[in-house]
Amino acid sequence: MAQQRHAIPPPLKTEEDYIPYPSVHEVLGREGPFPLILLPQFGGYWIEGTNHQLSGAPDSPPTPVPGTRAKLEGNHTAKIYRKHFLGKEHFNYYSLDPALGHLVFSLKYDEQEHLHLLLRTRARTLHDVVPISCLAEFPNVVQMAKLVCEDVNVDRFYPVLYPKASRLILAFDEHVLSNHFKFGVIYQKLGQTSEEELFGTTEESPAFTEFLDVLGQRVQLRDFKGFRGGLDVTHGQTGSESVYCHFRDKEIMFHVSTKLPYTEGDAQQLQRKRHIGNDIVAIVFQDENTPFVPDMIASNFLHAFVVVQLEQGGTQGTLYKVSVTARDDVPFFGPPLPDPAVFRKGPEFQEFLLTKLINAEYACYRAEKFAKLEERTRAALLETLHEELQARSQAMLGLGPDDERPDNGGAAPGFFESFKSLLVPGSRRGRRGSAIGLGSVEEVGTSLSPLGVPPVPGVPPVNGAPQALLVPGKSPSRRRPGPLGSRRSSAIGIESIQEAPAGRDGPAAPDGSSSTHSSPESRRNPDRAEKPEPPDFSRSSSSASSFGSAAEEPGEPGRESRSPSGSHRDAFTDTPWPDDPPGTPPGRRPPDPFCPEIKIQLEQPPHNPGS
Repeated sequence: MAQQRHAIPPPLKTEEDYIPYPSVHEVLGREGPFPLILLPQFGGYWIEGTNHQLSGAPDSPPTPVPGTRAKLEGNHTAKIYRKHFLGKEHFNYYSLDPALGHLVFSLKYDEQEHLHLLLRTRARTLHDVVPISCLAEFPNVVQMAKLVCEDVNVDRFYPVLYPKASRLILAFDEHVLSNHFKFGVIYQKLGQTSEEELFGTTEESPAFTEFLDVLGQRVQLRDFKGFRGGLDVTHGQTGSESVYCHFRDKEIMFHVSTKLPYTEGDAQQLQRKRHIGNDIVAIVFQDENTPFVPDMIASNFLHAFVVVQLEQGGTQGTLYKVSVTARDDVPFFGPPLPDPAVFRKGPEFQEFLLTKLINAEYACYRAEKFAKLEERTRAALLETLHEELQARSQAMLGLGPDDERPDNGGAAPGFFESFKSLLVPGSRRGRRGSAIGLGSVEEVGTSLSPLGVPPVPGVPPVNGAPQALLVPGKSPSRRRPGPLGSRRSSAIGIESIQEAPAGRDGPAAPDGSSSTHSSPESRRNPDRAEKPEPPDFSRSSSSASSFGSAAEEPGEPGRESRSPSGSHRDAFTDTPWPDDPPGTPPGRRPPDPFCPEIKIQLEQPPHNPGS
């Protein structure tokens, strides 16, 4: 049984399980010459340019060919919109994908019958050029987007209608481009192997001063008008001078360790590390043969170092040996170092070195730490662009962000909204329910009893069926006195419906005629209020819902009331409607103002005298 058991996997290795690289102190204890760079004891960095032995004549190092320019790396996709779309006829669209997030799509059809497609997602920007001849039929916008990215899963793209949308899209595309760079410059003297020693140096050797002249020109920081790279140009709190360079339309400011303020008694020299430690790429200049170890400087931002060492004993001018190191997650960047990596001082060396520094920073942006930061920034900017394009396009159509009614292309109202608009007096959609066969609606002030209903004057039965439905209105607790008091009822539900029995007194309506006026508010006979009601009536009720009250619209015509004592008070009179039967006698409001009711007048079919 014990032999059938699986072997326990070995524990994960720790730093103690690795064979460490020799420390800088161990290397210095050996016989030189020493390499320019030593890997940290537990790795984590790669090195380029380890051979510095000149083969043949020592005075003829390989130099770059005059007239050739090293290629600057960068995000070339960010320049496509400006190059191929801006100022030319093209179309922009936006959409929202459940997996890819916000999408902004640009397309252009050129004279060579090619489709230029540019799709922006939260992760990256995709570009493709598709010949029309390769397609069976001309695709729609969604199909075009899927030509660039098969993962697109949207039903449609919305066109961008804002005339200045190209400016917003261009600003998003080029937010990753920068013409300003800042690099640290650290001076390492013979025997210095710690961060405190590197930042504690205050003097500059002639070789270091000569090397600074290769990088750029010295500038006074006070009132400096160019790119300052975070240095103080007003009060001189970051030193009085620095090194600045203008290279291929790019501005470079160097943070030189010996020119930043030195603080007595501060072993860490935070004023210096505050700037150099926040740079991404730094140069380390070595007067003599002392190796540099990348983990000498504790920093979360420094990801790449270019180490330059003066070659001693040259008779054909000043020679420099160069090595490059970067963290493992930083991809390789050009231009590649020659073999051996030795340069002669001159403009070619300056161009090579500055190009290497700029490309190093672009490569560091693809490291894990900076890539995550860039992805979050890009997603936030793309969402902002999407919302801006959507809002501007709706504004061009006269729509607001909250316009969702049918008048503005939104959803239609529900059944209860429509039903309420038919029953509620004073509603914009109508004050009668003829559309659903309920006739007109008006308030009656008589309270209901379980055993009877008051007579409805002037409403004869039709075919033996009652014509009036008496529905209770709002509760007395929700009445508001005054000219703007609430008298309207809600149509969410009906608490009880009672049918008035047939055979009530009252003048009949003329035969087969209709009037453009509805019956005014009826006034009941006080004597009839005391009569008992006949039992032959039908009643339906619902305990689950009731009519609520809604506020009246001020200023409606036909509002007039009288209290039982004869004084005027708030009342409601219906607006005339064409289908109401003529000759309906006027009524009065009941003396009891606390139990208002609603009478739904059924439409009376025309009476044929010959029948």
